Amino acid sequence: MSTTGTGFDIRRIGGRIGAEIHGVDLSAELDPAIVAEINSALLEHKALVFRDQGLDDAGQLRFASLFGELTAAHPTVPSVDGRPEILPVDGGEGIRANHWHTDVTFVRTPPKASTLRSIVVPPYGGNTLIANSAAAYRDLPDALRDLADRLWAVHTNDYDYAAPKTEKAAEHRRRFVSRKYRTAHPVVRVHPETGERGLFIGGFAQSIIGLSPSESRDLLRIFQAYVTRPENIVRVVWSPGDLVLFDNRITQHYAPDDYGDLPRLLHRVTVAGDAPVGVDGTPSRVVEGDEAAHYTPSAA
Repeated sequence: MSTTGTGFDIRRIGGRIGAEIHGVDLSAELDPAIVAEINSALLEHKALVFRDQGLDDAGQLRFASLFGELTAAHPTVPSVDGRPEILPVDGGEGIRANHWHTDVTFVRTPPKASTLRSIVVPPYGGNTLIANSAAAYRDLPDALRDLADRLWAVHTNDYDYAAPKTEKAAEHRRRFVSRKYRTAHPVVRVHPETGERGLFIGGFAQSIIGLSPSESRDLLRIFQAYVTRPENIVRVVWSPGDLVLFDNRITQHYAPDDYGDLPRLLHRVTVAGDAPVGVDGTPSRVVEGDEAAHYTPSAA
């Protein structure tokens, strides 16, 4: 445990990723110095857990906005009624993100950070796993690291990652791909604040530029296996009222589908990000679709 200059406690919950923040009331107006210390903790630990905050939608929006301009809820999926920046993550409707991914990497400027707030959680299961992609990059053997530094991947929302189990899930799937995006991102992204290198792949990364589909799948599986090593993962066990803030530029996450038909509802708010930049300084580019200006105010 460490205590910051502004007095709140940071308690590590994973060896390589994750910390709980104690002594901060997110419903209060936060001093800029506290926000700066939270941001520093986010850059170090990649994922921060704030227990029993009991925020409402307005409180979550207010807190997320301290870290930058907010995006709309999603490029294609509807928001919470009356709250255009809030995405409902409703497992009870069969909409379950049980695949490793980084949020919205199929557009050119994916979110900088994501906040998840628990509203309804099942009595068992329904956790969220978050992985440190910088630690994964450091784990790579030299030959694989050198190869990854030179590769680019195409990310898209138009792929069949799961068969819908309900009609509501099928409708969500149709909306998800109603507007198609394909974006080329570097396989290794340089973090714009820390300079760390991380594997920028995940479920939306479907092909490697210059390689065949089978070669792409093989290489992406190899790199992804480093991201999801147990030592690179923290498991967040939810209680109602918890909030998690994670750095979307250098993490992946996964919500195991292990709670049957029980209800699970989270609300997600994301902070606008910039275009990823590779090791050679080249930024990401659109392959198909548009700049998603309706989704994110970031045009960097």
